[in-house]
Amino acid sequence: MADTSVRTLQLLSLLQSHRYWSGQELADRLGTSLRTLRRDVDRLRELGYPVDADRGVGGGYQMAPGAAMPPLVLDDDEAVALTVGLHLAAQATVSGIAESAVRALAKAIQVMPGRLRRRAEALRAALVSPGLGDPGPQAGADTLLTLAQACRDQVRAGFSYTDAAERTSARTVEPVQLVVVGRRWYLVCFDVDRADWRSFRLDRMAAVSLTGQRFAPRAVPGGDAAAFVERSRARGGSGDEFSAGLAGSAEQVQEQIGRWAQVTATGAGRCRVDFPAGNPEWAAFALAAAGAQVEWAEPAALREMLGDWSRRLGSVRSQPRASRSCGTGHG
Repeated sequence: MADTSVRTLQLLSLLQSHRYWSGQELADRLGTSLRTLRRDVDRLRELGYPVDADRGVGGGYQMAPGAAMPPLVLDDDEAVALTVGLHLAAQATVSGIAESAVRALAKAIQVMPGRLRRRAEALRAALVSPGLGDPGPQAGADTLLTLAQACRDQVRAGFSYTDAAERTSARTVEPVQLVVVGRRWYLVCFDVDRADWRSFRLDRMAAVSLTGQRFAPRAVPGGDAAAFVERSRARGGSGDEFSAGLAGSAEQVQEQIGRWAQVTATGAGRCRVDFPAGNPEWAAFALAAAGAQVEWAEPAALREMLGDWSRRLGSVRSQPRASRSCGTGHG
């Protein structure tokens, strides 16, 4: 009976940590037969755990949503990680979740063995950051949970996104990882429509949903999602890129701008300039110094800046004659 109970708990832990297992995979992990596995699954169902099963050759099992949250089986490291995570959530960069995190944290610590409680408390103490101040815009809890599920299950997600220039667009992405940088949540993902990697701030998303379409996992450029977000932020203040097309040779433009921008030839006598600038003013200044006609610019913030400079500088006239003699004065 003891062996059966231990095996049942192991089965529960496996089902809770993985979306889908084939029957043979589970039997191999538990060191038992498929027939015994089926009996163990039935035992979990009797205890109230909703386990779905695909019958037949190649069938498998997965934990399904239930009417109520069943007890979780956590190993030592998972229990400590959960406690630390709840502590950080209580501080928090996710709207509407702090109070719930505090309640869940109290329950987790109450049932922890002494050795785990000491580890969790030590980590919590090390992570306290007094004087964090206003975290700014916060990500919605529903948005965070939906995207976390998409990353885990490798399912495409769709959402509406408003960028720093207040342009709204519809996005379909393959979510890979959620990252906290600068006290804000970012999603690192592959943008399906643009066929390129992107990072998006969760607090700028709306109407997030799962499409149900699975995708094959891709490797994040550079292999580090947090570093990818940092690079995106460096290119344009919170991830906005500044780019422009110029009617000038790449060599001449690069010589004028120097190493502060990437210049790429796009055709005979034309080039594209991409700026790692934190604001449109710097990018506009560099374009003005490039000595070539600007044909297009992105995003809207950069176009507005160039248009404002053009209006102000384009109306310059010579100094009126009466003003030229103003410096002489009388007695």
